[in-house]
Amino acid sequence: MLIHIGGETVVNSMDVVIILDYQTAHSKRNEKFFKQNQVKNIGSIRSDEIKSYIITKDSIYASSISSSTLNRRSNIWHNIEGR
Repeated sequence: MLIHIGGETVVNSMDVVIILDYQTAHSKRNEKFFKQNQVKNIGSIRSDEIKSYIITKDSIYASSISSSTLNRRSNIWHNIEGR
């Protein structure tokens, strides 16, 4: 199923590796990871509006939607699909 992660962007729930809270994600080690990999901002969000990161098989997205909301959206679809 598809998960709306902000703006006009949706990702396949099967491609999501992890959804990280912005505050939790910011350690020295993780900052290096984000700098080494291209992070796609969803829509035109500013860095102070980022609430979460969605890491998929192919991309890393910065989203203004909280990680708890995104996790809830993904769990709703997993429950509907019977997983």
